Amino acid sequence: MAEQAVTAASSGVVQRMMSVVGANSLASSVWGYVDSTIKWCWIPNWLPSWCPTSQIQLQTAEDMMLRCVESPFSKQHISVSNGNLLWTLTLNGDPVKDKTPMVLLHGFGGGVGLWAQNLDALSKRWPVFALDLLGFGQSSRPHFSTDPCEAEDQFVESIEQWRAKVGLESMILLGHNLGGFLAVSYSIKYPDRVKHIVLVEPWGFPEQPDTVEADRPIPVWIKALGAMFSPFNPLAGLRLVGPLGPTLVQTLRPDFKKKFSTMFADNTATEYIYHLNVQTPSGETAFKKMTVNFGWAARPMLPRMDQLQPKIPITIIYGSRSSIDSNSCSTIKEIRPQSHVKIIVIRGAGHYVYADQPEDFNHRVLQACEEVD
Repeated sequence: MAEQAVTAASSGVVQRMMSVVGANSLASSVWGYVDSTIKWCWIPNWLPSWCPTSQIQLQTAEDMMLRCVESPFSKQHISVSNGNLLWTLTLNGDPVKDKTPMVLLHGFGGGVGLWAQNLDALSKRWPVFALDLLGFGQSSRPHFSTDPCEAEDQFVESIEQWRAKVGLESMILLGHNLGGFLAVSYSIKYPDRVKHIVLVEPWGFPEQPDTVEADRPIPVWIKALGAMFSPFNPLAGLRLVGPLGPTLVQTLRPDFKKKFSTMFADNTATEYIYHLNVQTPSGETAFKKMTVNFGWAARPMLPRMDQLQPKIPITIIYGSRSSIDSNSCSTIKEIRPQSHVKIIVIRGAGHYVYADQPEDFNHRVLQACEEVD
C-alpha cells in the first residue's frame, strides 16, 4: 500500500510538471517509461512550487519596471470575450487626449513593463496604451486553438474587442516582434481602425526558404535535438530548471540588465523577464502552433501584404546589430509602390531596438508618425 501511494504521488507530481512546461501531449506517450524509473522518488505536495514565481511576484516585478516612468498612468484589466482580460497600461494626459492614440503591442515573451524607457516620450505626443497580449504577462491565459490560422485570429479578435471596449475609433499600432505580425494581421481585417502601422523588428514575414538544407545542411545531431524538443513549448526549459530559473536568465541574458542600466542598477529587468515567462504557458503555446521549423511562421505575412489597404502607411524599424533578416522591409516597399513605406535603421541597436537605443528610437518614432499626420 505504501509503495502504491508513493507511486501515485510521484505520478501526479511528474504529470503536473509536464503540464507546467506545456507538454501535456508528450506526458501520455512517455508515462510508461517515466513510471518505471521514479518509484524511488516522492515529492510531497506541501513543498513550494517548483518555479519561484506567482501572479503577485509578476505584478511586483512589473511595478518595479515602471517605477521610473514620470508621466501619470493607470493600469487595469479590460474585459474581452469568453471571460478573458487584457492587462492595460494607459497614459492619457490632457494636452494629447484628443489625438489619435498609439497602441503598443509587445513581442513574444514580453509585457508592458518593457516599454518603460519609451512611455514618457511617446505619451507627450499621443495618448498611449500598452497592453499585455492575450496569453502573456498579466492578461488572461486561455487555451488557444492548435490551428495556426485560428490561433492568430484569437489574438486579432482579442485586440479588436479590447479596442471596442476602450472606445478607440482609430489608432497607431506599434508592434515589436510577434506584436508587429499581429499589428498587420489586425490591420488587414480591420483597416478602418488603423491610421498608421509601425513595425519594430517584426517576426513572421518571410516564407521559409526551400533551399535551407541544400545550401547549409543541418547536422544530424541538431535535427535529433529538434525532434526531441519539438513537443515542448519554447520556454519549457526555463520552467524545468525550477529554482535555478532566475539565475539562468541573469546568466544567459545579461544584456537585459544592460538595456535598462540607465534606469536600474540591479536585476529589475531580468527578474521581470523571468516572472513574465514562467507563468502557465498560453500565448507561448499559441506562438508555437503558429511556427514551423526553426521559428518560421506557419502563415507568413509577406504573401498577405497585398490584402492590406494601400492607404495605411507603414514605418519599419530595425536595429543595425540585429540578427533578424531585414530583407522583408525592402520587399514590402516593392509590393506597395503606391503606399507610404518608410524604413529606419537605428545604429547600435539589436533586436530590442526600443530598449537598446531608447532616445533614438523615441525620436525616430515621433518623427515618422508626424510625417503621416
